[in-house]
Amino acid sequence: MDYESLISDKAKAIKPSGIRKFFDLANQIEGVISLGVGEPDFTTPWTIRESAIYSIEKGRTFYTANKGLLELRQEICRYYDERFHVKYDPEKECIVTVGGSEGIDIAVRALLNPGEEMIIMDPGYVAYEPSIILSGGTPVRVHLEEKDEFKLTPEKLKEAISDKTKLLLINYPSNPTGGFMSREDYAKIVPIIKESGIIVISDEIYGELSYEQEFCSLASFDEIKDQVITISGFSKAFAMTGWRLGYVLANPILTKAMVKIHQYVIMSAPTAPQYGAIDGLRSCRDEVEEMREAYLSRRNYLVKELNDMGLTTFKPQGAFYVFPSIQSTGLTSEEFCNKLLEDQKVACVPGNAFGESGEGFVRISYAYSLEELKIAMEKMRIFLDNLKKNAK
Repeated sequence: MDYESLISDKAKAIKPSGIRKFFDLANQIEGVISLGVGEPDFTTPWTIRESAIYSIEKGRTFYTANKGLLELRQEICRYYDERFHVKYDPEKECIVTVGGSEGIDIAVRALLNPGEEMIIMDPGYVAYEPSIILSGGTPVRVHLEEKDEFKLTPEKLKEAISDKTKLLLINYPSNPTGGFMSREDYAKIVPIIKESGIIVISDEIYGELSYEQEFCSLASFDEIKDQVITISGFSKAFAMTGWRLGYVLANPILTKAMVKIHQYVIMSAPTAPQYGAIDGLRSCRDEVEEMREAYLSRRNYLVKELNDMGLTTFKPQGAFYVFPSIQSTGLTSEEFCNKLLEDQKVACVPGNAFGESGEGFVRISYAYSLEELKIAMEKMRIFLDNLKKNAK
């Protein structure tokens, strides 16, 4: 039987992840220093682990409500109010999801009809476009530029909107670029969002990992709050990647539509992580700040080192990625990463894995210890020196 012919057209249209494809190769090489995976090197705070363990010991191993434990939803809404000055109703406007990725998926599926357009950023996280394709929608890429520090400008947004536009997805602080939108930056595009009537999915998973500038949630603009679906979670700031716990915040009508999909494909997020997250939101502010400070120190080190090597790197204001330009080497993004891996056993991600606008860049994660980063940078210097010698 030709099983390949049975695969749906939508599944065939999805490209394999450029990140996974490269790191499957890297994992075959012994002794690799990997700077590619966006996963905190910190252990989940003990308070969270202890609460989850206690919940299991007490036999709290059953399904929760579809939307998640009410107590957790109350803490999430309290947190967003206290930290980012946005109020949500925990009963009607909050869904606990299996990571932020599920939140994005159910938001897209709840709103996008076949043939409708959804605007995404390029470079942008690899999981966004597949969610559009699986919903039968059409992705429209906005090509962001380094000269703008990969911000979404009003001019680029206006150009991307058409009469078929239904959704816009933004992610600031950004994966992969570390780009950042301040309140002043958002204020320039809010009138366009309001006038167009489009719905914005705002992926704010890196909100706590903001540095010199204060993080602003797009939903804090009252005039468009009901047009914004906020996505966030616990993976990055609370070092809970393997726990798979996120959440969606949105107006009641949109939430009602999303929870219908969520209840059929997921039922509810895992129970023990929900109990852990409750105490994480209540008691782990100091640990989150300690992690943020460590990332800031690593960012400062990497930006200086890369610029000193001649790899132009702007200073990202959030997340834990730098996005240096490698155009001075004359190599493509994939050539650079492959040669660096072969020559020095250092792995980073080709920029074009995140879209056409990422060509000429590579993504380096600093969710690794400063000691590992120092070794990797020394090896990268040797690699660049070898390139120059071989070019003579």
